[in-house]
Amino acid sequence: MQEYDIIVLGTGIKECILSGLMSQSGKKVLHIDKNPYYGGESASISPLEQLYKKFKVPGPAKSMGCGKEWNIDLIPKFFLDNDELVKILVHTEVTRYLDFKVVEGSYVYKAGKVHKVPGTEEEAHASDLMGMFDKRRFRKLLLFALNFDVRNPRTYQDMDPKRTTTRDLFCRFDLGLDVMEFTGHAIALHSSDSYLDQPCLETIRRIKVYSESLTRHNSSPYIYPVYGLGEIPQGFARLNAEYGGTFLLNRAVDEIMMDNGKVLAVRSQGKLFHCKQLICDPSYVPNRVRKVGRVIRVICLLNHPVKNTHEANSCHIIIPQAQLNRKSDIYISVVSYAHNVASDGVYIATVSTTVETSNPEKEVQPGLELLEPIMQKFVSVRKLLIPNEDGKKSQIFVSRSYDATNHFVSEYEDIRDMYHRITGSELRFGGSRHQSHNSDDD
Repeated sequence: MQEYDIIVLGTGIKECILSGLMSQSGKKVLHIDKNPYYGGESASISPLEQLYKKFKVPGPAKSMGCGKEWNIDLIPKFFLDNDELVKILVHTEVTRYLDFKVVEGSYVYKAGKVHKVPGTEEEAHASDLMGMFDKRRFRKLLLFALNFDVRNPRTYQDMDPKRTTTRDLFCRFDLGLDVMEFTGHAIALHSSDSYLDQPCLETIRRIKVYSESLTRHNSSPYIYPVYGLGEIPQGFARLNAEYGGTFLLNRAVDEIMMDNGKVLAVRSQGKLFHCKQLICDPSYVPNRVRKVGRVIRVICLLNHPVKNTHEANSCHIIIPQAQLNRKSDIYISVVSYAHNVASDGVYIATVSTTVETSNPEKEVQPGLELLEPIMQKFVSVRKLLIPNEDGKKSQIFVSRSYDATNHFVSEYEDIRDMYHRITGSELRFGGSRHQSHNSDDD
């Protein structure tokens, strides 16, 4: 019988980050995955032939190049360079095993075309999203957010950020509806319009993070790992080994054993592993989660950059919900050979959204039209699952399914919330980025 402080089931990015934090804090951690590869639902698929096989599509054509040159993320997401999640990666020092490159552009859809998201004063001045007066008002909002300090009431400009709504904040700066739309959805990265009637503190923080991230690289605030997101779980496996942690891949989980409603052990292939706490993704505990929606993702292979993105080798695009009379935004992430995830001259674009109708593929059509012509599509519709309970009684802590967004904002919120429930402490890290682990294509 082997005893551990924490057993982690699944090697998704969230589970690996939590596992790394627990190992670093001195906990004895065992990490088990039923799959023969890292990443779980958010795995990177390689070689290319495996992607065709997974989606039961004939191919690929020889023109796609060598299959081993490909690493295709099933759930691609970008990091904001100055966000808390990147600070966690730096804090754990997993960045020793990773190399990031900047994403070459951040765009928003308006009236049938994509436009560069203005995140600095200079970009605001050059933007075709606004008229002259709106540009001046938007620049004032940007300056206010950049100078805002929650610890210094003098930066509040005579309002209470914990009581003033975001709608009132935007009205105070006299922003037009178009400016409110791209600010809320493409800069503050809110996924619905409910934020407008909530206190503006969180929106101010998000605008500030976006702008500060952008000042590091100029082209966009986003970064993405060379060779794809699959590098992150592998990096954490190496990191955990340094702290005495154990990773077991391709190992079935037969039973989660309980004692008086609390987790006691995990039985795997005839062996019993005891633990005090259990962390897992929804696939390991189907009776402890419930469905709250569905997400459609369409992975598209292209032989050209996306139109109106200045020939960008990688980019982040958001179609705000109001542009298509929807309740949910549509997200597009584009990566390519520039990040070493595809053969030379080929692009991987993924369109995703929260499903609202009985015809999910029709819902993402406006996003697909921006990518035409498309060489090959791979469509998946997955359930959005959330845990039934907070885990404090059972000591089983279950992550949420990955949402439709193409960034890590909501995933960080899930990690932070789980960390607090597991440890009773807040997840906070200061410090700046380790620039040595971040390579730009300037």
